[in-house]
Amino acid sequence: MTVAAAVDPATIARRAEAALRQSWPEAEVSTVATLPGGASSLTYVAELAGGTAPAGRVVVKMAPPGLEPVRNRDVLRQARVLDLLSAASEVAVPSVLGTDDGEPPDVPPLFVMTMVEGESFEPTNGPGDPPSPDIVEARALGAARMLARLHRVDPQSAVLAGERTYRLSEEVNRWSKAFATVEGDLRPDTVDRCRDELLGAAPAALPPAVLHGDWRLGNMLCQGPAINAVIDWEIWSLADPRIDLAWFLLMADTSRSPGLRSGTGLPEPARLAETYQQERGVPLEALDWFSALVRYKQAAASALIVKNNRKSSDPDPRALSFAEIIAPLLDGALGYLRRAEGRVG
Repeated sequence: MTVAAAVDPATIARRAEAALRQSWPEAEVSTVATLPGGASSLTYVAELAGGTAPAGRVVVKMAPPGLEPVRNRDVLRQARVLDLLSAASEVAVPSVLGTDDGEPPDVPPLFVMTMVEGESFEPTNGPGDPPSPDIVEARALGAARMLARLHRVDPQSAVLAGERTYRLSEEVNRWSKAFATVEGDLRPDTVDRCRDELLGAAPAALPPAVLHGDWRLGNMLCQGPAINAVIDWEIWSLADPRIDLAWFLLMADTSRSPGLRSGTGLPEPARLAETYQQERGVPLEALDWFSALVRYKQAAASALIVKNNRKSSDPDPRALSFAEIIAPLLDGALGYLRRAEGRVG
């Protein structure tokens, strides 16, 4: 039995109802059902009614029972940043309607937010047929502009008090530690060289910004060309904004690994970077270094996915195929580092 299956829907409804009644005393929550997605938290959809409460479907996000609600399981931390961004108004996110601190780890914290309508589709590798090219183009350019607006949010806000800022060296070392847990074909000879060159050539950091951590169209709910909400804020942080941007550009680069869908209308990464820069109004320096960093990151993350799948009794063939992209990603990272330093070959 999975952790999600072991949670009583009636208990979730009762706790969500209590959280909502702090603002709407007559709120009633019913018809709780598991919502697919979310690897680090439990996510449910429910019906809200009663009095002046905003009737309709809502989403309940809860930390897994039995585990400390820390890092990507800290759902109340996610609620805080959503509250901040809702007030900013230039970044489309669900609205937080109520929270319950719980008594972790046995009674995990949760929060309730609005259910935003829309489809979530990753143009390069999402299942099914992509939207029309003009819609994909509009969404991607809109995402670039919205990312610039996210990075304009004041990181000194009282809502973010106590949040630490991550240095560029910490980001490199984070993925170096991930590589240290794998071996064989999951750890090509270029791993250490890539790490050393990243650390040796790290640029001066920009002032920190609020980062989403996985900014891509697959983490956005859209209708037609419009982005209704950016979701999945489990790994948000305060760090150099170019990390977020470089990751978004990587996700738009169909040459990063074989088998990715092309011809969807997704703009070239250079055009997305230009759109971001025009909206942000600040120059983008040392972007080649960050392009190298995110390829090192994806290579390490892919190695972890393959390692875990190889241990599974029912491995995912698509996840196992990620082993094939690790070496090319590291080669790509080294290529960007050569460009960053003005070296050829």
